[in-house]
Amino acid sequence: MTSKTIRVGIIGADTKASWAGASHIPALAAQPQFTLAAVATRHEDSARRAAETFGAERWFADPLALIHDPSIDLVTVAVKVPAHYEIVLAALAANKAVYSESPLGATLAQTEEMAAAAGSLHTAIGLQGRLNPSVRRAAEIIARGRLGRLLSARVAATTFGNGPESTSAYEYFDKAAAGAGFLPIAEGHVLDVVEAVLGDITEIDARTELLWPRVKLVDTGATSVREVPDHLDAIVKTASGAPAGVQILAGVPASDAHFSLEVRGSEGWLKLTGNHPAGVQVGDLTLSSNLDFAAPDRPVATGTGPTAAEIWTGASINVSEVYASLARDITNGTRHTPGFQHAAHNSRLIARVEQAARTGVRQ
Repeated sequence: MTSKTIRVGIIGADTKASWAGASHIPALAAQPQFTLAAVATRHEDSARRAAETFGAERWFADPLALIHDPSIDLVTVAVKVPAHYEIVLAALAANKAVYSESPLGATLAQTEEMAAAAGSLHTAIGLQGRLNPSVRRAAEIIARGRLGRLLSARVAATTFGNGPESTSAYEYFDKAAAGAGFLPIAEGHVLDVVEAVLGDITEIDARTELLWPRVKLVDTGATSVREVPDHLDAIVKTASGAPAGVQILAGVPASDAHFSLEVRGSEGWLKLTGNHPAGVQVGDLTLSSNLDFAAPDRPVATGTGPTAAEIWTGASINVSEVYASLARDITNGTRHTPGFQHAAHNSRLIARVEQAARTGVRQ
């Protein structure tokens, strides 16, 4: 065991891109076991500005220079998905612990290669919704058998993304080659929370749709062609025995945002609810049940960062839980944080959904 402060370098901490500033920066600031040692972007001006804004000790205009800085213990990869592969493999080769946003790779093959390359290094994947305190408590209630025999579950989820309008900065989400569309992101996060509560998904019947094939880019007035699905209906069976109906709606206005996971058992019921516009992985969740239960733990962090847009309010809540778990693992030499092997599992799950939707055959 070691009490050494964990020195973190964030790649992709640009002040103009709100996610790192809204989630990773305040998540680290809330935990004294971490120090923001460095930030890196692809440009000198933006890297220097990020260091000043976020209070980092150093800045780099070359992400590889940050990775090879011997003082960095943990590399956080918060760049666009197509850039993950090169950066993550370089960090692993440098023998660094790595926290990567999800999806880990643009393809299943990339994800599995990075998972294999991680070996015994500490890793974390940005499937942070499963570590929300209310999700953890719901999983505990079910694992203890307090609902009795599980009978059914129902999931309804929304996201403001993948709708009829977007911006040029997010156009890449709609391109198949980017590996960052509706299925690996919106669906990947929702199904991961389902698995956290009900156990691994063992069977899948699914249908996807492409409701908005042409997308208006509101900042330029141009029209972009969407190449990936933007809607999912599925019926899944889980390791706990409970079947679950899942619907994920894209392009939903912030005022209509909603997430709910209702589980019914022979001895009772529980429900997880949230209303963050970006989806279940962002913001807090509320747990309710007809059974008495211990209140979920208080989140490690609740605020937003210095460059957070309003749409990302609360983004540090679940990300801070990932960092807290990773700090315990690094300190104690354990491996409890969902890492790159879990990322590969999630990517394989998405591939099964795609196969079921394409063929009409249960996977």
